[in-house]
Amino acid sequence: MRAREDGLSVRLVHTKPDCEIFVAPQGVLIGEQATSIAAITLRMSCDTAHALWMGRLMVPVAIATGRLRIRGKVAKVLELVPMLRPAFDRYPDIAAAAGIHG
Repeated sequence: MRAREDGLSVRLVHTKPDCEIFVAPQGVLIGEQATSIAAITLRMSCDTAHALWMGRLMVPVAIATGRLRIRGKVAKVLELVPMLRPAFDRYPDIAAAAGIHG
């Protein structure tokens, strides 16, 4: 995978409820363990994250309205977006299986 080859790391900071996830080629860290510095940090509410993953909110709109804040180099963010396509495709089924709708 390109992310692994490039050493790309991402820190997701969600609020309401608070949750932090750090994803890097070495693995995934959650909660207090997720304090590592990442190439990209995405900060948003859990409701915003859900709307993004469900495809009801587009990333450019979320950024323009301040619902999604990004730290990191634009080039790294642009590398990340295509890698997430499979996750976007699977998320609605995963959410439905967990009883999360809408």
